[in-house]
Amino acid sequence: MEQFETLYVQMFGNFQMRYAGRPLTGEKLRDTYFTSLMQILLHNVSDGVSRNYLEDVLLGDRDIENRHQALQTIVYKAKKKLKKMGLPDENYIALKKGVYYWTPAIPVSEDAAVFDGLYRQAKESESEEEQMELYLEACYKYRGEFLSTYTSVLWASAEARRYLKQFCECAENAAAILRKREDWDRLEKLGRYASETVPFSDWEGFTMEALMESGRYSEASKLYADTVDNYLKERGVLPSAKIMETMEKLGNQMQHSYEVLDQIQQHLMEEPGEGEGGYQCSYPVFRGIYQMINRMMERGGQSVYLMLCTLVDSKGNPMKEGERLEELSVRLGEAIRVSVRHGDIINQYGSGQFLVLLINTTREDCDIIEDRINRKFIIGRQRTGVEYHVNSVICEA
Repeated sequence: MEQFETLYVQMFGNFQMRYAGRPLTGEKLRDTYFTSLMQILLHNVSDGVSRNYLEDVLLGDRDIENRHQALQTIVYKAKKKLKKMGLPDENYIALKKGVYYWTPAIPVSEDAAVFDGLYRQAKESESEEEQMELYLEACYKYRGEFLSTYTSVLWASAEARRYLKQFCECAENAAAILRKREDWDRLEKLGRYASETVPFSDWEGFTMEALMESGRYSEASKLYADTVDNYLKERGVLPSAKIMETMEKLGNQMQHSYEVLDQIQQHLMEEPGEGEGGYQCSYPVFRGIYQMINRMMERGGQSVYLMLCTLVDSKGNPMKEGERLEELSVRLGEAIRVSVRHGDIINQYGSGQFLVLLINTTREDCDIIEDRINRKFIIGRQRTGVEYHVNSVICEA
């Protein structure tokens, strides 16, 4: 329960202040000096901030003749703003022996400070049960990067790195205990929360492990495929080897209830309407098909080519970002799908890039397919285009 007379401060994610059950927002927080002053002062509410350091943070290297006077003016204006925002009439900010302090008359509860306290308690606890609960509570208190919109501020950036490191330690330690206790429900919850809070950091591995240990293999397999595709499309990288290793175990652990061959074959078939154009699949599936085809080519008799299609701008440079990239990627994907044959395999490797496995074809046919894709994709005087790279798939055995 929140205390009515306490000033609640959120540092994780977007900076917010809340008092008497309502947020303190509006034009006041758009004042850079005011916001920066409140952030550093409330984050150091116990020890205060020295005048010289505060001047460096707020004034930087600006050519100001009287820096002490400039800082006093900022503090004076901040006090007026705080009163207008609805805080009790107090001397909010006091200077004592060269150090600025927040008034003890208005208690402060900062989410980062609470997180710090939970982290320290967990480290010092000798009870595994208590450690687990404290680590988990600390994890759920972390709701995003420390002052995420102020990463250019040096002190905030340093604190952001420190808190992220602590969050990772809390998550790993909590997961180790949950794993030991085979508490898969809470491990799954932790994995999903961590993946959402700190994306593209391989926390999906916790969730996959929990799903697999709970026997929910199809969910684990789908999460794996979605994770790989998401990492490739958004960051152009694969998840860590740890996640790959986790999913390698999936094939060995997956079991289905007893069924006759006709039923199994029915489950393997595509849904109606899914079989038009080339076969589109996730990267893990595409990789498996590529490896299988490579093995089959040991017998000879097949000519297979791997094509990489990359969106390029008017100057021929690969498109890696921009408002139109997503729209053009969708259009290119559709152009590829309707231009290749029914038995060819397609994967969107990343934003603006597609892989195509062309089965039983020739190098000359690859050129024809490129022309066909261009005709479907390029409209009018469109300045963007597609760059193609084609390699023969050669058996490596």
